[in-house]
Amino acid sequence: MNEQDLKAGGAAAIERLGRAKQTITEQLAQVIVGQDQVIEELLISLFARSHCLLEGVPGLAKTLMISTLSRTLNLTFSRIQFTPDLMPADITGTDVIEENKATGEREFRFLEGPLFSNVILADEINRTPPKTQAALLEAMQERQVTVGRVRHKLPDPFFVLATQNPIEQEGTYPLPEAQQDRFMFKVFVKYPNFDEEFEVARRTTAVMTDAIQPVLGAGDIIELQRIVREVPVSDHIIRYSLSLVRQTRVREPGIPDFVEEQLAWGAGPRAVQFLILGGKARALLYGRTHVTIEDIQALAKPVLRHRLVLNFAAESEGITADQIVDRLLSVTPTREDELTRDARFQKIFAS
Repeated sequence: MNEQDLKAGGAAAIERLGRAKQTITEQLAQVIVGQDQVIEELLISLFARSHCLLEGVPGLAKTLMISTLSRTLNLTFSRIQFTPDLMPADITGTDVIEENKATGEREFRFLEGPLFSNVILADEINRTPPKTQAALLEAMQERQVTVGRVRHKLPDPFFVLATQNPIEQEGTYPLPEAQQDRFMFKVFVKYPNFDEEFEVARRTTAVMTDAIQPVLGAGDIIELQRIVREVPVSDHIIRYSLSLVRQTRVREPGIPDFVEEQLAWGAGPRAVQFLILGGKARALLYGRTHVTIEDIQALAKPVLRHRLVLNFAAESEGITADQIVDRLLSVTPTREDELTRDARFQKIFAS
């Protein structure tokens, strides 16, 4: 679908998406103070049909934000508190033997676990063993769970929001790179500023009620997810996205010196896919029917920060993945003619 077709056929849906974003933000503002960028990235991930990993210290309302978001979207919600003794069957469900009262025969019946909801809050996902993490990985990627030899489809839409605490590392199981790669974004939930924290203190120590109203249903979200896929994207935007991602791959031709010195591993093809999909969703949320360089730049950090593996030298110097992404953005030309004529990027395009 080209831009003219999208404007003609999807104008009403785009307008509805813009209104939905504003209404959802207003609804969340009844409960959540600030965190506008976090909310925007959650909505982009939702409409791009992907998942989010949220990282922040305790007490920043991550759980409240996610549960309130599910209420504004009129979706079923499950919170799973991940612990070291949690087993795969605890989240996927299990087969139980049940007697048929009509025939007297015993038969297996599948009891659905908490994964069978539209919005899943995987709280402190790094506290559960790899076996249970792997069960969640199948659900995220295949949108199904396998119990015994039977596959059970999960509801649509299906949106996993996982949280992890960056402070306590004792007794945790860090997510493997393969599972982190399934998350579209890694979102940092930061401390509020003074005015925001003042309002939090005022609200939470008084009697307050909220009147959250559903904005979109499951069918509406599925339709909007389809329209996101139909947003056209130029070859230049694809080339620019590829340039950012391919510059992170160590020992490949054309990469900057600081990447070779500071990274052990770079981002894979999913990073490019999520940059473009996220750019499409962001464009629609801002009322546009085309993706711009600014869309890709705005999403570069949440897409790339959990896909870059820093080497020991970089970690010992306190360098972060976000700092490397900032440097990548600064050394990557945004104009098409400059990008294609640059000798270093010609090596990247030819590799």
